[in-house]
Amino acid sequence: MRAGTPHDQHRTPTRRTRVHVVSDVHGNTEALARAGDGADALICLGDLVLFLDYADHSRGIFPELFGVANADRIVELRTARRFDEARAFGRSLWAGLDRDAAILSAVRNQYAEMFAVLPTPTYATYGNVDVPTLWPEYANSGTTVLDGERVEIGGRVFGFVGGGLRTPMNTPYEISDEEYAAKVEALGPVDVLCSHIPPEVPELTYDTVARRFERGSRALLDAIHRTRPRYAIFGHVHQPLVRRMRIGATECVNVGHFASSGRPWALEW
Repeated sequence: MRAGTPHDQHRTPTRRTRVHVVSDVHGNTEALARAGDGADALICLGDLVLFLDYADHSRGIFPELFGVANADRIVELRTARRFDEARAFGRSLWAGLDRDAAILSAVRNQYAEMFAVLPTPTYATYGNVDVPTLWPEYANSGTTVLDGERVEIGGRVFGFVGGGLRTPMNTPYEISDEEYAAKVEALGPVDVLCSHIPPEVPELTYDTVARRFERGSRALLDAIHRTRPRYAIFGHVHQPLVRRMRIGATECVNVGHFASSGRPWALEW
């Protein structure tokens, strides 16, 4: 039937669903408070914590504890991939201090601010710099935390896989390839595959500013080939070579470095 007929004029329009997606929040509480505006739900793909801002070395837990000059130095060493020297330098700064207590106290302060501004409903999973054991203390009833689990939003099935794979950076929530693959396998077929890290595709894992490949997941890539979700959405790589590409039937989307952009990515159907 053609548009504009009397029958069409009396039909009740099908309500559309709009979801906003963010990743790599890294302490941008102000923008996070607005991220769900106009959406039916917010999805957060992790990395709420800001340990050290590589673009502004004055921001984050590290410079708060040790000053900007030391932050400059640690970034210089890490960017040059001199990880052994970076670890040795870090150990010298932490000598005589209770590292775990200091970091957890700072992380708690950041989580208290950020979880308080999350809208209802929010669906969230962990990033590699997050501390999963703390999330139950701050996630309220409007925030559903998922890791290796699925949920239905607006009639579509979303699967969530949190954390990252092991790297020389040794961030708080890095796990083995086997453990990560088990979480991907547990999801089964989904319409939207949500993860913090990207699938293992060079164009999606290369950071053009850091000039290095971040670790992507072979298990995610295999699941995309095998189950053909409509979308695979992720973050982690702040300045990717390619932000969006198709793998077969699946649209792969890096939803962006929310800490710098302050803009959520929108998915509507």
